[in-house]
Amino acid sequence: MISRCCLWGMMLFYGIDSAHATTEAISFPIPLESYAAQESVSESLWSILGHRVQLCPFNLVATLLFLAAIIHTLYASRFTHWAERAARQDLGKPRRISRAKVLHFLGETEIIFGLWVIPLCLAMTFFFGKDAVWRYLGHGVNYTEALFMVVIMSIAGTRPILELVESVLRCCARLGHESPSAWWFTLLGIAPLLGSFFTEPAAMTVTALLLAKRFYALNPSPRFAYATLGLLFVNVSVGGTLTHIAAPPILMVVSRWQWNWSHVFFNLGLKALTGIACSTIAYGCFFRKEFHSLRQKSSSPPINPHREAERPVPYWITGVHLAFLVWTIVTLHTPVYFIGGFLLFLVFVQKTTIHQNPLALRQPILVGCFLAGLVIHGGLQSWWIAPILGKLGETALFACSTLLTAFNDNAAITYLASLVPAFMHNAALQNAVVAGAVTGGGLTVIANAPNPAGAAILSKFFPGGISPLKLFLSALCPTAILAICFRFF
Repeated sequence: MISRCCLWGMMLFYGIDSAHATTEAISFPIPLESYAAQESVSESLWSILGHRVQLCPFNLVATLLFLAAIIHTLYASRFTHWAERAARQDLGKPRRISRAKVLHFLGETEIIFGLWVIPLCLAMTFFFGKDAVWRYLGHGVNYTEALFMVVIMSIAGTRPILELVESVLRCCARLGHESPSAWWFTLLGIAPLLGSFFTEPAAMTVTALLLAKRFYALNPSPRFAYATLGLLFVNVSVGGTLTHIAAPPILMVVSRWQWNWSHVFFNLGLKALTGIACSTIAYGCFFRKEFHSLRQKSSSPPINPHREAERPVPYWITGVHLAFLVWTIVTLHTPVYFIGGFLLFLVFVQKTTIHQNPLALRQPILVGCFLAGLVIHGGLQSWWIAPILGKLGETALFACSTLLTAFNDNAAITYLASLVPAFMHNAALQNAVVAGAVTGGGLTVIANAPNPAGAAILSKFFPGGISPLKLFLSALCPTAILAICFRFF
C-alpha cells in the first residue's frame, strides 16, 4: 500500500513538473498551424498522429475521454433501466432511494458530456496547470451555439409560435383531410425545410412539438416511432441547405470559402430536396398499413371533452413573438444581444400569461448543457480530425465526413475542414465535406446540434429513453438515400 502511494506521489510530482515545463514550451491548445509547420505533406497519417501525440500527450487523453463520453451516451438508456430497477428494489427503503436517483442522473443524455468535462478539466490541470484550464474554458471555447439553442428553443416552443406554424402547415395537411398520414408527411417532408429560413434548432423544436401532438400522442408502434424519429433527424439536418444563412454546418464555412445563396442551393439544396422527398415517401409507403390504425385512434373522442377551450391568441401577441424570434436569429452571432432580447421576452410572457402556456425552460437548459459540454470536448479533437480530412479524396472525404459526424457535431467537422489548406480552392472537396456532414447529421443524438432538442421533446414517448442503436438503424435508410442523392445527382 505504501509503495503504491509512493508511486502515485512520484507520478503526480513528475506530472506537475512536466506540466509546468510543457506550459512554458507550448500554448494550449496547440494551433493546427504549429503542427503543420513541423510536418511534411508526404508523411503518412499514422506518423502525423503519432508525432502530435508525442508533441502533446494530452491529445490522446482528451480523445480517450471524448470516446468515453460517447460510449456513456450510447449506454444512457441502460442507466435509466437500472434506475427504474433500483427504484423498485429500494421501494420502502428511504435511506437507499438515492441510488436510483444517481443512476437516473447518469442516464440523462443531455448532461453526459457536461459530466465528462470534470475529468477532462482534471487532466488539463495535471498537464498544463489550472491557469490553462481557465483560459480554455473562458476564452478558448465558443458557447454561442449552446446559448442560442436555449433561447431559440424557449421562444419557438411557445404557444403563439406553435399555433402560427401549425396553422400554416395545416394548409398542406388539408390536402389529405388532416389525417394522421397527411400530418405525418407534412411535418416530415415540409416542416424541416423551415431550417433554411428560421434556423434548424427552431425547425426541430416546432416540428418535434407538433409531431408529439399529431403523431406520437396516437401511440404508434415502437418500430414506426423510431423510424419517424430517425427520419426527422435526417431531414432536419439536410433541410437547412436551401440557403446559406441558417444551418450551422454551412455558416461555419460561408465566409471563409465565400459561398453565396446560389452556390448552396444548386450544389446542396436541390439534392437535399430530392433526398427528403424520396426518403419520406419511402418510409410512408413502408408503414402505410399503420396509418390506418392511427386514423382510427385520431377519430376517437378526446379524454376530457368538457375541458374549457383555450383563449385565442391575439394577432399582436403572435407578432411580438415573431419579432423576438427574428431578433434572435438576426443576432445569433452576438450573445449579448439575443440574451438581452430573451430577458425582455420573459417579461413579455409574464405579462401576457393569459394567452400563454407555461414557459418550459428545463428542456432548453438541458440541451444547452449538452452542447456546451460537446464543444468543450470537440474543441480538443482537431488534432486528429483535420489531418484525416486533409488526406482524403472527394468520395472518401464524403464518406469520412458522414462517419465522423455521427460522433461529433457536424458544425465542428465543417469548421475544421475550413482550416485545411487543400480545401481552400477546391470546390469539389468543399461540397463533399459539407454534404457528408449534413448527411450524417441524423445518425446519433450528438451528430447535429438540433438533435438533442428533438430528443428532449420526444423522449417521453420512448419507454426507457431513446435507444442509440435503434435510432442509428432507423436513420440508416434515409441517410443512405441522401448519400446517393448528394453523390450521384
